[in-house]
Amino acid sequence: MTGSGSSVFSPGEPRVTGSDRHLLCRLLDSLGKPPVRVALWSGEVVCDSPDAVATVRIRDRRTLWGLLVNPNLVFGDAYAAGRIEVDGDLLTCLEAIFEVMPLQTDSAWYTRLIHRVAHHRANTLTGSRANIHQHYYIGNDFYRLWLDDELAYTCAYYTSPDETLENAQLEKMRHVCRKLQLKPGERVVEAGCGWGALARYMARHYGVKVRAYNISEQQIRYARERAKAEGLEDSVEYIEDDYRNITGHYDAFVSIGMLEHVGSENYQTLGRVVDGCLTRNGRGLIHSVGRSRPEPMGDWIENRIFPGSYVPALSEMLQVVEPWGFSVLDVENLRLHYALTLLHWLERFDAARDQISGMYDDRFIRAWRLYLAGCSASFATGWLQLFQVLFAHPRNNNLPWTRAHLYMT
Repeated sequence: MTGSGSSVFSPGEPRVTGSDRHLLCRLLDSLGKPPVRVALWSGEVVCDSPDAVATVRIRDRRTLWGLLVNPNLVFGDAYAAGRIEVDGDLLTCLEAIFEVMPLQTDSAWYTRLIHRVAHHRANTLTGSRANIHQHYYIGNDFYRLWLDDELAYTCAYYTSPDETLENAQLEKMRHVCRKLQLKPGERVVEAGCGWGALARYMARHYGVKVRAYNISEQQIRYARERAKAEGLEDSVEYIEDDYRNITGHYDAFVSIGMLEHVGSENYQTLGRVVDGCLTRNGRGLIHSVGRSRPEPMGDWIENRIFPGSYVPALSEMLQVVEPWGFSVLDVENLRLHYALTLLHWLERFDAARDQISGMYDDRFIRAWRLYLAGCSASFATGWLQLFQVLFAHPRNNNLPWTRAHLYMT
């Protein structure tokens, strides 16, 4: 995205001082000296890079000093508000920054302090509903503009980089079903079903009975309408309720993109639910955004986009299954698949810009472009991972000997 800045964009701001220049250079040094050009409110370019891929324009001193205190939150808010602009491609700019950013940036004492005192929205039974409301009650019409036909809002699975988003989302569902080795007549429970695409796919193509839980009223209503229109009412039951209230016994448990909203303090609770509902020969699969090591959630994403969210390291994900003695059968990282999925979403979002402008203001649009581009850049540069963890009860020996079944035509 090209910014709308000019050579002098905040004439009312005080003149740039040596302290301003010094602090900005210190900030860029702490970020690994990314190949970007930075201009201040006077139009003066500071800390220019000969290999700059974009120009970042900071419109006022308040924003500059805020970046020094909490760069993650302030950059997001300032970009959304137009107080930071990017001349050049936003995704390319973010990838260039993330590529050189040290992995230990959160070690600064003030960053640890900010995370310690920040308000984290708890994922209690009532808190989870409030958290989900902020993100998903934007409206189904908004998501229809840039998701695929099935409204799959999780990482797709690309058998080749030039595959379409629609095909890749179907391949993701097929990949999950093959990992779970679903058979006709089996019972499946899904925790956090979104708009219901996977539940319908499992019922239609594998002949299973599915109970799918979700606390988003809009998504559940849409999912029920789709199931009815497709003649799947007898095979799929959509339940507007929290995963903690799952009842019954099932041959398979699946959760795609929900663990990020559970909160690490509730992982053992989720594990207890899974242990209580799976049969002796049951299998489970959890698909979640992850990290290479435990660290706090970014303040901007947690406060502005996904309240109550937390992205776990693989070691933390295993806290769901280890206390109950489950055997981990397979772990796969689809990091690059999610980078491409998000790129496709961003391209569709941009193509629908005029329609979205009729629904939301420019601040909203800039925030969502930053969210989609930032996440794509994070996966592309290894800051984020996408883990699929397959597990089963330890005495279940009805398991395939190889992975050949995952790639059969």
